[in-house]
Amino acid sequence: MDFFVGTFNTPHIYTLRFTPPDSSRSASLTILQRSAAIGSHSWLALSPSKTHLYATAWTDPPSVAAYRIPSDPSTTPLTLLNTAPTSSRSGYVCCSTTHLYSAGGPSGEVFTLNPDGSIGPLIQRLSFIPNQPSSTSTSPDSAATVPHGDFGGLRHGAHSADLSPDGKSLYIADIGRNCIWSFSINPSTSPSTPHLTSQTAHPAPRPTDGPRHTTPHPNGQILYSLQEHTSLVDVFTLSSSPSSSSPQPKPLKLTHTSFSLPTIPTSHSPSDYWADEVRLSHPTHSLPSSSSTSSPRYLYASTRALHPPNRGHIAVYALSPDGLPSFTPNNPTPNNPLDPTTSGNNAQPEPKPIHIYETRTSGGWANAVEPAPRYPYPTTDGEREPGGGGVEYLALTDSEEGWVVVLGFDGVEVREVAGVQLEWEGEDEGQGERKGGVVGAATAVWL
Repeated sequence: MDFFVGTFNTPHIYTLRFTPPDSSRSASLTILQRSAAIGSHSWLALSPSKTHLYATAWTDPPSVAAYRIPSDPSTTPLTLLNTAPTSSRSGYVCCSTTHLYSAGGPSGEVFTLNPDGSIGPLIQRLSFIPNQPSSTSTSPDSAATVPHGDFGGLRHGAHSADLSPDGKSLYIADIGRNCIWSFSINPSTSPSTPHLTSQTAHPAPRPTDGPRHTTPHPNGQILYSLQEHTSLVDVFTLSSSPSSSSPQPKPLKLTHTSFSLPTIPTSHSPSDYWADEVRLSHPTHSLPSSSSTSSPRYLYASTRALHPPNRGHIAVYALSPDGLPSFTPNNPTPNNPLDPTTSGNNAQPEPKPIHIYETRTSGGWANAVEPAPRYPYPTTDGEREPGGGGVEYLALTDSEEGWVVVLGFDGVEVREVAGVQLEWEGEDEGQGERKGGVVGAATAVWL
């Protein structure tokens, strides 16, 4: 099980291999490759075919980058294809088979992708500053008011970009504007028609939330939003605006379900943390509406401690097949916004996390969690069955001390299974410091 890791402070991308434990061996995590990169890459995204890797690039001027993934990434490094400039520092990229999307601070971009996987022409610029064109300016708020700095406007502006499962919508979380932006994707290839239309701002439930990242449920009806400042995950339902005679894509409507999931222990204050990531486990069972689509069992959300030696956390919540948080049998059935038969039930219990895991460090700028693809677990007769029960694995990155660890979740609790510390090549320099200092592990993507 191989995955890539980008860093905040080195011109490298690491290839790691995780070997799960079995009856004959312990788990292990090893560094296979350290590919040269054009700069530090805080965010990575795989192409749907897993043949290309796209990355934010904290270069001067800022840019995004495309790499070709070799047929055997364990022995061959990544190959840089090209880069493309961005108006401001990009915090996040995502891609379809035909386009690359970037968002960061006050602005964003849409690029086409060439047949060889390289980044093609810029076809659209995005602005997240109301009534202003896209620019390199940041929020008027002082960067000094934000612990750890503003990161080139990322913590006062747009921070993520995620495609809907059907590829018809784009969601951008905006910390500074305290909202989620939604766009409709126009399937037309005409150069005179904007690729992204119907830009709509959806305010966060609370004035101090600061939406950082989102992730959609595979059913396309639920969107989860991680709030950096309040350390909550808010659950929204998605629906199209009322139909009209216009052939253009229709704006989306986000409705808060009233589910707000804490990502830190109740005895802790959100003012001591900055939440980082929300992700879903890989699908395991069929959705009610489709026998060919699967539903994740769990939601994982991570937070970072603002100040070491305080530590970060990962909260795990169970999900129902419809994507809403699931409840214990002792809790009354809540109002289900996807099921009109529950609309008369006024009871709204609070979902409880299955486990809140304390990470080994504060997480630094990272503590980004990324679930691994489902691992084939042994059945009772010794054969391996894809998607069976057992342990789910997650990669976790840390920039405080440079750790990359793999965690295991068995349905009850999270525990560390294996770990490795990223280092520059070379021996210690004699003062107990790793050569080049700490390698700040940023984010991971599994192959």
